[in-house]
Amino acid sequence: MRIGFDAKRAFKNFTGLGNYSRAVITALAEVYPENDYFLYTPPYKNHPLLTFSGKKNITVRTPSGIAGLFPAWWRTYGMKTDVRADGIQLFHGLSAELPVGLSSKTRTVVTIHDLIFLRYPEYYKPIDRWIYTKKYASACARADLIIAISEQTRQDLITFFHTDEKKIRLVYQGCDPQFYNDCDDSEKALVKSLYRLPGAYALYVGTIEKRKNLLTLVKAMRRLPSSLHLVVVGKAAPYFREVRQYVADHAMERRVLFLHDAPFRHFPAIYRQAQVFCYPSTFEGFGIPLLEALNAAVPVVAARTSSLPEAGGAHSLYVDPFDDEAMAEAISKAIDDKPLRRQMIDEGLRYALQFRDRQVAENIGNVYKELL
Repeated sequence: MRIGFDAKRAFKNFTGLGNYSRAVITALAEVYPENDYFLYTPPYKNHPLLTFSGKKNITVRTPSGIAGLFPAWWRTYGMKTDVRADGIQLFHGLSAELPVGLSSKTRTVVTIHDLIFLRYPEYYKPIDRWIYTKKYASACARADLIIAISEQTRQDLITFFHTDEKKIRLVYQGCDPQFYNDCDDSEKALVKSLYRLPGAYALYVGTIEKRKNLLTLVKAMRRLPSSLHLVVVGKAAPYFREVRQYVADHAMERRVLFLHDAPFRHFPAIYRQAQVFCYPSTFEGFGIPLLEALNAAVPVVAARTSSLPEAGGAHSLYVDPFDDEAMAEAISKAIDDKPLRRQMIDEGLRYALQFRDRQVAENIGNVYKELL
């Protein structure tokens, strides 16, 4: 089979959508080596995470000639010529987009991660909402099948776009394999020293934006022993100022550590030295950080919202996202109740197995086979 991908995110984005794209491409190339995979992307720079590009069954296509001067146009309108020339039988838009004008002989799949821009329009500029709505709706209408990465996203597609549920396939995503195995002691010591990690800490990983609701977690920390610190890993959005002001007003500067630029390769060692992982987000398309924590053998406390129970499993603890008292109680239980803690870790590791790359690849492969 000759399979094509809109691979821009795989080459250009080194967080969520990029991680998903690279994981899918790599896993499919390894699980189904008999296929030929074509990655269509605007010009890119080499990066250590682009390990998949050297595989024998992977070919990278970038725009040539005049099209190279207009990569955005090529990705939407010009790519169809290259797809046709390569004899692509199935084309997969990995990040909610499909090129216009593909041949009817090429079957199409598109992955939709979330519709947060419709659920929380106040977080987006009007022009961005309009563009996203147009792109997503068009891709969903033209795709032969749609992959939703959570039941929450599946329901949102039906609610907001009135998508025929017969077109939607639920295929959960996974997390980076670097979280699967324990770090050696030297790596942990290096990371602990580099970032001056405290002896005991709760961990949050994610952009510091209003939707992710970090302030409730900070408030919960005030109800917990001062020996427990909070480590926050993520880029700062404007909401960060509100969180930082609360930290300052309540003299918590020594209890809350912000790491804005930690490289992804250090994340496993940061996770594995945490006592608990906390995720108070009010809405997520899936919630990969929960899966990273489960694989890293860290108990999870999260908000009882959207897709988070799907990502965290029944063994994790969930609370109302704005109830800091309940969040503090859950954190305390996850740390101090030793039998419960052991159960959360063991069941979490078992639950996470269903999201491993091979399983994800097989699930996506089944969608492809259904079409072809």
